[in-house]
Amino acid sequence: MVRITTLASSHLLSSRLYSASELAVGSLLLLGLGSLLPTLTVTALNWGLAFGTYAFISLFVLIFWSGGALGWANRITLLRAVLVALVAGALADNVFTHAIWLWLVTATTALMLDGVDGWIARKTQSYSTFGARFDMELDALLILLLCVGLIQLESLGLWVLLIGVTRYLFVVASWHFTWLSVPLFASIRRKVVCVWQVSALLLALTPLTPTLVASLLAFSALLSLSYSFGIDTWWLYQQRRRQAL
Repeated sequence: MVRITTLASSHLLSSRLYSASELAVGSLLLLGLGSLLPTLTVTALNWGLAFGTYAFISLFVLIFWSGGALGWANRITLLRAVLVALVAGALADNVFTHAIWLWLVTATTALMLDGVDGWIARKTQSYSTFGARFDMELDALLILLLCVGLIQLESLGLWVLLIGVTRYLFVVASWHFTWLSVPLFASIRRKVVCVWQVSALLLALTPLTPTLVASLLAFSALLSLSYSFGIDTWWLYQQRRRQAL
């Protein structure tokens, strides 16, 4: 019995180390891309925020991933994480405002890869609950970062942050109202709303977009998000009522 437990512990440790090694490769990729894009990593603060963001994402992976090889779909998502970390880092000292087009291209690439990891997961039959969660949390983080950028660039007001924090407020609410944490049904609507949120924010951030149009785009993102969360919350409440009967 002791031998079995020891072997299991040894296997778990080796799996975790394998996962950590893949995350370490991701950090090297972040260093390489950051060096190739010096206008996004001008100061030590930019580098620090980028690596701090990546470290936070890596901690999430180590906590929730069962260990071992990430698989190609999750590796693409990890590449997205590297790009999101660069987007985050450039927010320090408003550096992104001096390289706005490159910053937007980096964020857009992270958005476009959102479809690639899902396609690979389906093709390789490697879809997992963790992979879906990893993907979703990166989307939420990217949206929050774009909201911060929009406030810094356009000074639209703190209301824009509602677009980025709604997901997190929903999670916090589920700690008290446990019926909110019940798994939701699959929905194309959520994916469409998520893509529109990021697209609307990216369009609002371009230098070619007037402030009024940027405000309307941000408001449309908030409106579609509220609609989507409203539908899901109502569905979860109805499920709770049915179980109580």
